[in-house]
Amino acid sequence: MAPLIKRYSKEFGKKEKVLNYTCQTYQLSRPNKVGTVMALIRECQPKSFEEWEQWYFENAKTDGKNPTKITQESLVELGERLHVKIKEIVIPEWTEAFNQLTLQDCIDYIVNLTINRTYDGFIREKSVIEDNLAKEFPNVRFEQSDPELDHAGDIDYLGWVADRAFGIQIKPVTANANFGNYSASERMKASFNAFSDKYGGNVFIVFSIDDKIKNHVVIGQISEEIKRLLQ
Repeated sequence: MAPLIKRYSKEFGKKEKVLNYTCQTYQLSRPNKVGTVMALIRECQPKSFEEWEQWYFENAKTDGKNPTKITQESLVELGERLHVKIKEIVIPEWTEAFNQLTLQDCIDYIVNLTINRTYDGFIREKSVIEDNLAKEFPNVRFEQSDPELDHAGDIDYLGWVADRAFGIQIKPVTANANFGNYSASERMKASFNAFSDKYGGNVFIVFSIDDKIKNHVVIGQISEEIKRLLQ
């Protein structure tokens, strides 16, 4: 019988959902705030929790153009910001939403999520590829990701260049969205790396408003990737 693995993670019970929602919404656990934690722990290869904790505070830096050292104090400051967001924004917004919520809202939401949003997303993805990328790169064969493959949840389309391929993930954004601060999760980065190992190409995130590509810089990046794959 395998020995039980000691868990160090703290349980927050019913508070977990609101803590997780707020932390994700306001990006307080992104690499630009706490560093690339999975990459750091793999570099450390700790034999104990204490070794990892000490190594983290000695080596961790924020991920970005101007990295700064992460300290106990900086994590405390993030926790304080999380508390302010919950108390001053999330709780008032949720309280108002709870008071206004109706049975019809719930029915409409399920139908809309299942039917309407799925169709909108399908049309948007096809338009980004067929009306934009396929015209920009006519020699690339684009195909939808096979839903049975491991990477399907993170890769929407493959762009085949000879016998190798790069990946495309399409993310909808609003007109005022700031995608410059977007950072893929550690899990998503691992998925992208696995894709690259298998198909040879990198994965590119395309931010779209309806059928238009908003981060136009990605066109040049894909162009360079095609040249690399043809070498």
